[in-house]
Amino acid sequence: MQMRRLGTQGPLVPAIGLGCGPMSQGTPDDDASVATVRAAIDAGIALIDTADFYGNGHNEDLLRRALRAGDRERVVLSDKFGGLRDPAGRFIGLDARPVHVKSALGYSLRRLGTEYIDIYRPARLDPAVPIEDTVGAIAEMIEAGWVRHVGLSEVGAETIRRAHAVHPVADVQIEYSLFARGPERAILDTCRELGIGVTAYGVLAHGLLTGAYRGDSGETGHLPWFGADNLAANLALVQRLRPIADDLGVSIAQLAVAWVLSRGESIVALVGASRPSRVGPAVAAAALELDRSRLDAIEAAVPPGSVSGTRYAAPLMAMLDSER
Repeated sequence: MQMRRLGTQGPLVPAIGLGCGPMSQGTPDDDASVATVRAAIDAGIALIDTADFYGNGHNEDLLRRALRAGDRERVVLSDKFGGLRDPAGRFIGLDARPVHVKSALGYSLRRLGTEYIDIYRPARLDPAVPIEDTVGAIAEMIEAGWVRHVGLSEVGAETIRRAHAVHPVADVQIEYSLFARGPERAILDTCRELGIGVTAYGVLAHGLLTGAYRGDSGETGHLPWFGADNLAANLALVQRLRPIADDLGVSIAQLAVAWVLSRGESIVALVGASRPSRVGPAVAAAALELDRSRLDAIEAAVPPGSVSGTRYAAPLMAMLDSER
């Protein structure tokens, strides 16, 4: 698989990473999830992304079980912290204070069964804590040997610059897809200028860009894209991609992943999965090369601004530093 470097000083990773969030949603099937992690590693997917709040620690415990002897040296573990949940799993706030950085890291290392985390990042910007303080605490953990690199998530260009001035940032994790073009306003250019990688999540737009979505909202019912006023129009956009995918002999999902990878050599696509059957198509998407005519056709099919609805409802959008 094509390799890409996350930042000028970050790790070299394959173009596809495994997003483990789906493994801790709904009614988890731990055996299938373990098999998925192992299949991904065997297929060369070395970047594995998790968070301490995925399933209130369930995801990290799962990864400890999934990693076999020798796997830890083969993978790059990306871990997020700062999202607070109550016992029912509801989000109740953010905490990126330096003391929480160190405390959360201690628990994550224990749950993951590892002596270090490759990339450690706050899940969101905590408005009550200067990003310099948060990154400074991660930098202390790097000096102590418990973390290898600083990462960020869902932050805007100004915050990226401030963080990078404290310690080099390996990558910024951001939602980026044909349906979520916000990073193109300033974030991608800022990362290129500073030599920071980008790990794009949500590349399949919460399932819309699989081409197989049939209207069962499930856990996506709260997202405006899936609202009654928007869903039909968005599904129609997806179907405009089908002739392009069919001409290439690939799925719409693979086309969507390949499009994200085409946006820059420093961009890595995180594909969320909880079943081994998802691994092969994701790897194949990384090998798909899109020429100028096909890129133009994709752009014409789903041009910027054509998607109905925003990523989240207005109150949540206002909380995202990346959307300001």
